[in-house]
Amino acid sequence: MNISIVTICITIINFIIILLFLKHFLFEKITKVIDDRNNEVKETIDKANSDKKEAEVLKISTQKNLDESKEKGKSIVEEYKEKAEKVSGNIKSEASNEAQLIITRAKKDIEREKEKAEDELKKKVVDLAVILSSKALEKSIDEEEHRRLIEQFIAKVGN
Repeated sequence: MNISIVTICITIINFIIILLFLKHFLFEKITKVIDDRNNEVKETIDKANSDKKEAEVLKISTQKNLDESKEKGKSIVEEYKEKAEKVSGNIKSEASNEAQLIITRAKKDIEREKEKAEDELKKKVVDLAVILSSKALEKSIDEEEHRRLIEQFIAKVGN
C-alpha cells in the first residue's frame, strides 16, 4: 500500500472544499427546508390542539343547549297538557250543565203538557156533565134512564 502524504492532503483539501461547497449551497437550504417543515408541523399540531379545544367547548355548549331545549320542550308539553286538561274539564262541565238545562226544560215541558191534558180532560168532563144535565133536565128520567146516561158518560170519558 502506497499511501502518499500528498494524496492524503489533496483528499483532505477536496473533502474540505466539498464540505464548504455543500455547506454553503445545500446545508443551509436543506436546514431551512427542514426548519420550515418543522414549523409547519408544529403549527399544524398547535392548530389541531386549538381546534380540539374549540370543538370540546362547542360540544359542551351544544350539549348544554340540547339539555335546555329538552327541558323547555318538556315544560311546554306539560303546560299544554295542563291547558288541554282544563279545556277538557270546562267542556265536560259545560256539557253537563247543558244536559241539566235540557233535562230541566224537558221536565217543565212535560209538566206543561200534563197540565194542558188535565185541563182539556176537565173541560170535556164539564162539557159532558153539562150535556148530561141538560138531557136530564129535558125529560124526567127514571132510574133505568139515569143508569144508562151515567154508563154513556163513563164510556165517553173513558175514550
